[in-house]
Amino acid sequence: MQDQGEERPLFEIGELVPSQTEDYFLQYNDVVDIQIRTTSPELNEIFLPPTAPGQRMNMGMGMQNGGDIFFMNGYTIDQHGNVELPLLGEVNLMGLTTREAKEKIEQKLTSYVYQDDFFVRVRLGGVRFSALGEFRQNGNFTILQNQITIFQAIAHAGDMTEIAKRDEVVLIRQYPEGSRTYRVNLNDKRIVGSEFYFIRPNDMLYAEPMRIRELGSGINFVQTFQLAITTLSAVLLVLNAIQ
Repeated sequence: MQDQGEERPLFEIGELVPSQTEDYFLQYNDVVDIQIRTTSPELNEIFLPPTAPGQRMNMGMGMQNGGDIFFMNGYTIDQHGNVELPLLGEVNLMGLTTREAKEKIEQKLTSYVYQDDFFVRVRLGGVRFSALGEFRQNGNFTILQNQITIFQAIAHAGDMTEIAKRDEVVLIRQYPEGSRTYRVNLNDKRIVGSEFYFIRPNDMLYAEPMRIRELGSGINFVQTFQLAITTLSAVLLVLNAIQ
C-alpha cells in the first residue's frame, strides 16, 4: 500500500512482450516494386518503369485522394504467381520472400549482364488493407512501409468509433489457398506477440457495432441517456404549464 506522502513514479515499465515477426511470402494480387539498374544506359531505359514526370505528379495527387502510387509503375502478381518484366519476360514469384524474389531475378539477369554489372531491388509496394464498419474513415488504404501494426492501420483509418467492438475486431486474411476469418481482441496485451500484430497485404478489418446502438439514436449510451433526460424534461415542463 502506498503512503500518502509517497510520490508516484514518473512512469511505470510494463511487461516486455516480444513481437512475432515472420517472413512474408508473396502471393496473388500483391504489388511489388522491382528496380533494376545496370552499367548499360540502353538496358536501363528498358527496365525503367514507364512513368513520365507528369504521370508521377498525377500519381502523387492520386495518393492524397486514396489512390495507389504503385498502380502504374509497380508489378502486380497475377493468379498464376507471375510478374512480367521487360526483356526477362514472366517471372514466377509466388511463395517467395522479397529476398528470394531478388535472387531469382538476378539469376535471370545473368543471361544479359555480367553479375557485377547490375543492381536489383525488390520490395513490397506498400501494405494495402481495407477498413470497414465502425471506423471513422472506411475504404481501401495503402501505407508505404514494409510492415505496419494493426494499431497503425486503425489509426490510418481515423480510429474506431465509440460504439465499435474493440474486443472482437474481425480480420479477414488472404492465403494462397483462400481466405480465413479471425476475431481479434485489441484489449488483450498478448496481441503484441501474436501473428495479428502486424497487418499483411490485402488484409481486411471489419469493426462491428456494440448492441448499445439499439437503445436509442445517440452515438453511445451517454448521448442516448442525455437524449432521454432532455425529452423527459420537456414533457414535464409541458405538464407543469398545463396545470
